[in-house]
Amino acid sequence: MDGLKPVELAPLRIAVLAGGESAERKISLQSGAACVSALEAAGHSVVTVDPAIENLDRFDWSQIDVAFLALHGTFGEDGGVQQILERRGVAFTGSGSEASRLAFSKSAAKERFVATGVPTPANFVIHETDSLEEIAARANELGYPLVVKPDAQGSSIGVTIVRSPENLTDAVSQCFYFDAYGLLETAIAGQEWTLGVIDDEPLPLIRIGTSNTFFDYEAKYEDDATRYEFVDDLDPVIRDRLTETGLAACRSLGTSGVARVDLILDESGEPTVLEVNTIPGMTDHSLVPKAAAKIGLNMTDLCNLIVSRTLAAQRSGVRKAS
Repeated sequence: MDGLKPVELAPLRIAVLAGGESAERKISLQSGAACVSALEAAGHSVVTVDPAIENLDRFDWSQIDVAFLALHGTFGEDGGVQQILERRGVAFTGSGSEASRLAFSKSAAKERFVATGVPTPANFVIHETDSLEEIAARANELGYPLVVKPDAQGSSIGVTIVRSPENLTDAVSQCFYFDAYGLLETAIAGQEWTLGVIDDEPLPLIRIGTSNTFFDYEAKYEDDATRYEFVDDLDPVIRDRLTETGLAACRSLGTSGVARVDLILDESGEPTVLEVNTIPGMTDHSLVPKAAAKIGLNMTDLCNLIVSRTLAAQRSGVRKAS
């Protein structure tokens, strides 16, 4: 974490992209507002750009030094907006279009994890045209409890833990409401952890405690009883396993800038990667700002550092995967 320190930047013209038309629009607007406030506090000239209102291909990017992406969900995290900005030659925060596409598709990310040796739960891909009998057979092969989730959604939208076959049909229906593709995934018993990453440098680990069945949308954004714990006396071996596994997941997908890795630490002390988020939340409930604060980076410091890393990569000729 030695490189994760506050930086000074001359005033810049920054476009914060937030909102959009995804199921996560509300959270994206909250993240965007927090980033705008932080960047303005650093002395930058900031404008909010909502792709649901503004045509990004017609926007005058010549007046912008860097685009700060706070777009969650489809178009924001799936490589769509990144492709437009790459095509227009605009510097933007976060991962490039290919890494974004991989990370946002849970099935594609898992294929990459398996190919690179990153531990992840066993799973089957399902499609809305599959019969319930076919899906039930795959569920039986995985065993219960299992998780049903849309292939391409964030913030735990459409995710259900299924503990018995009687609840499978409703969970599948919920999944297919949000996406034509979904995953059946083995439910791993254990502690939920998250690791924020800036480029290839880890932020402090956070253990998540919730009274909900799992760290769902309500626990993430609405429940003030959700606990976020920095475990200072965590066994160094466990800490290293969690951190290295999280970093390996980011490397396998080729992420850059800020990302967040969600993991389960099973009862034997082995970590398993659930997913990688390439545009993690930046709200007052969000985990990356909490982890940054643990090492002395307030929200303005964090946003300034993200922008600084983006511009440094652009100057050095490091191109995002496209």
